[in-house]
Amino acid sequence: MTKSNFFHELKDYALIAVGVILYAIGMTVFMLPYSLTTGGVAGISSIIYYVTGVEVQVTYIIINAILLVVAVKVLGVRFCIKTIYAVALMTFVLWFLQRLIEVPDPANPKMMMLPKLIGDESFMACVLGAIFEGVGLYICFEHNGSTGGTDIIALIVQKFRTMSLGSILMTCDVIIISSCYFVFHDWFRVIYGFVLLFISSMTLDYCIRRRHQSVQFMIFSRNPNAIADAIVSTGHGVTVLDGEGWYTHTDRKVVVSIIRQREQVVMQRMIKQIDPYAFVSMTDASGVWGEGFDAIKVKDNKPRSERNKKNAVLVCVTNNTTKIDTAQQVLGDYYDVRSLLQVGCDTRKEFYSVVLGQEPRRRVSFVKKFFGFDAFYLAKDGTVTLVQGNYDQNEYDITEHKNLEELKQYLETKKG
Repeated sequence: MTKSNFFHELKDYALIAVGVILYAIGMTVFMLPYSLTTGGVAGISSIIYYVTGVEVQVTYIIINAILLVVAVKVLGVRFCIKTIYAVALMTFVLWFLQRLIEVPDPANPKMMMLPKLIGDESFMACVLGAIFEGVGLYICFEHNGSTGGTDIIALIVQKFRTMSLGSILMTCDVIIISSCYFVFHDWFRVIYGFVLLFISSMTLDYCIRRRHQSVQFMIFSRNPNAIADAIVSTGHGVTVLDGEGWYTHTDRKVVVSIIRQREQVVMQRMIKQIDPYAFVSMTDASGVWGEGFDAIKVKDNKPRSERNKKNAVLVCVTNNTTKIDTAQQVLGDYYDVRSLLQVGCDTRKEFYSVVLGQEPRRRVSFVKKFFGFDAFYLAKDGTVTLVQGNYDQNEYDITEHKNLEELKQYLETKKG
């Protein structure tokens, strides 16, 4: 692990701790003293607490231990390590906060109780608790963690479906909140529970939208090349469109780029510095999918029997149909071997042809960098050069193989 990766991981764990503490404050300070029920495992734990007196952290850790077994298989070990950390920390913080704020029960001084710190304002406690809960969940999710429970279920569903986290959590939690009626026989507490759930979900979705909100810039300038180069130097993608000014009937270039909303001021300053007379249009992009943004998630229309067959795309750095057919036949149905033209790399253009005329490592790196796909080069003697890695990395994992059969074995081993 590099030094930068280490500090990035350390930052994740620190901010997950902040999210856990905020969530625990919402529950311990604003929910439990007012007998309010939230969703998820925390809601189940609170109902058991109201009925039996068993403290919430006990039930919380038991149920989450079971759910984490599922999360390991579906969401990956990295996610689960942070979730285990968050669940363990949540268990401790819930216990600690109860010990910190509890006071003797006036009716029975030998017993301890959680005080109502904001008086009898149950509705305000509901609102504040929901906000703390929503912000806490958001911070955990943003740093690859979770507070466990139905958060795990929500993240599993979101991995395969285009549903917001808040909507998934709300669906999962309706039954849990409704069940508190059988404890208190009071519909007002059920209503408070749904209000709490609604505010928490809206807070979570609002935070996520603000964090991931993107904007599209359309820049009309007399110096489009300099602006496009400046944008690319910041690590963002640019498309330059051909246009015509209809009043003057002169050719114009339109620079188009999509960036995160938080970076818009930097973009505006950069444009002004290069061309203070540029005409700029900025619009909100409510949904942006692709490299550098969110992944495309749509329901698969394939039959159920074929739905689990994943076709990993590999680009064979050639347009030779014989090589491609041979590679497809050897690599099997799991891999979708594509030609350069099939991924938009037109070797008839001078720019592409010059780069692709270089040695194999440069060829596959070029395809990876500019088109995003894992790629391999099949030489005349049958040797294979493979490139893999994340799209936005500076360096990629390049491996050499004696033939296609060895490449297949390597990919199958790595996949397993």
